Amino acid sequence: MRESLVELFQSFSGELDPQQVQRKFLRALLRLQNVDRGSVWIRRQEGFCCIEAEGIESDKVRGLCLPLDSKSLVRWVIETGKMAFSRPDADPRHFQAIEAELAIKSSLILAFPLLLKDGAVYGAVEVIDTNPAHTQLNLEKKYLDFLQELVNIGSVALSNALAYDKQCSVSRLLQNEIDFLREDGLMVGQSAGFQRVMAMLTSYAATDYPVLIAGESGTGKELVASRVHRLSPRRDQPLVVQNCSAIPETLLESELFGYMKGAFSGAVKDKKGLFEAAHGGTLFLDEIGDMPLPLQAKVLRVIQMNEIKPLGSTETRRVDVRLVAATNRDLERMVAEKSFRRDLFYRLSVLPVTLPPLRERQEDIPLLFNLFLRREAVKGGGVQKRLASEALGPLAAYPWPGNIRELENLAKYLTVVCPHEEIGPADLPPPFLATPAVMSKAAVRSATPGVDPPSALGLDFGQRTWEEVERDYAAYLLEQHRMNMTWAAEAAGVNRSTFVSRLRRLNLTPPRRRRSAAP
Repeated sequence: MRESLVELFQSFSGELDPQQVQRKFLRALLRLQNVDRGSVWIRRQEGFCCIEAEGIESDKVRGLCLPLDSKSLVRWVIETGKMAFSRPDADPRHFQAIEAELAIKSSLILAFPLLLKDGAVYGAVEVIDTNPAHTQLNLEKKYLDFLQELVNIGSVALSNALAYDKQCSVSRLLQNEIDFLREDGLMVGQSAGFQRVMAMLTSYAATDYPVLIAGESGTGKELVASRVHRLSPRRDQPLVVQNCSAIPETLLESELFGYMKGAFSGAVKDKKGLFEAAHGGTLFLDEIGDMPLPLQAKVLRVIQMNEIKPLGSTETRRVDVRLVAATNRDLERMVAEKSFRRDLFYRLSVLPVTLPPLRERQEDIPLLFNLFLRREAVKGGGVQKRLASEALGPLAAYPWPGNIRELENLAKYLTVVCPHEEIGPADLPPPFLATPAVMSKAAVRSATPGVDPPSALGLDFGQRTWEEVERDYAAYLLEQHRMNMTWAAEAAGVNRSTFVSRLRRLNLTPPRRRRSAAP
């Protein structure tokens, strides 16, 4: 009998699901003591928590957490590492609030500590008699010692299952982060201009109107198109992408509209065009400004009539497509020069959005750069490099003609060539070496090519009074930081409320912050 029980409790070690282990473990103990109420408790940061309970009204106990500083038999057993049995109505160690909630009271409680392999106590298991005469539990010393041996075997199995489950949870979180970092469609930023764009995209996505994305190369126009699609009701349908400058005019037409067998030499079978392939979803036309005028007229008809005619066909086909277009060219100027159709421009720009270049998102540069470094470390399985504070200045002062794409390429380059974990100014490529090597945190946030030093802004102290100097200094800080009082206060070395109060004392009311070009 003894050997079979030991084997039973040892068998728990083969189970990795903590819920299964704790349930089997607790039910086996209840059968051995011929009672039907019990619970398993674990010490956690938030308190002593019941992770399993059996018997009548067990739902009132399962999931309950007792404060770490509260009196309870569970706490006493865990802290002393000793077995205990007592009557709840006569033992001050009990947490009486639990019994008060139960219709059927506990008459006698037997509690065992749960031990790790090294003897450390991590929890307790309670076996409870609800018979008013408290005669169900076997309290003979030899039997209790034997039960403690079984509990020790089961508690190790339970701790292993809990540790395994915790490790699985950590692994899932890490995998989610890895999956997130491996995605190429990351859009992050804290600058005001970027946040305005993100809010705009959320509202745009809820509609079916065409979206026209303008911005310099490398600002993330395709990512914006993808985000609009993912947030839209069409998210479960295809997102089809075509760069209008990537293929010749004749091929672009057949690519967009498709063709019938025999429509031209080499057309050996029917081919579906991208408008049809995107039916029900979104078609993203990148570099729409490079589309030839004759083809612009056909695209306009699709927008107006929701129908296409494949090359070589005499019949039109209905399509349901949301059109998103992007360009790095000035379409309004092209309209004036008659190189882009005016009617198509107005059809496409129902919902316009202009992406700010990276040089206007100074505070986003460290955030984006560190994110790219993290992603490259995850992809390569290496240690993530970090950017020294001294290297922030050159990055902020650099004009970034390639925008975010250039920043991402720099992160890849430094991940490979930088021999140490910290990236300093000397590790940057030559184009960055001509930029300032050291800048304050506030200066990094506001650094913009072309900002003049104080002497160039007419700050000649001469015979000025202290108040005049302070007023000019405050005005200079506001101008340098684009009327952002938080950043100006940080540059001055005072908190924001102090800076604002000094502005009031100087009768200096900052003008309303200038708004950047509407995205």
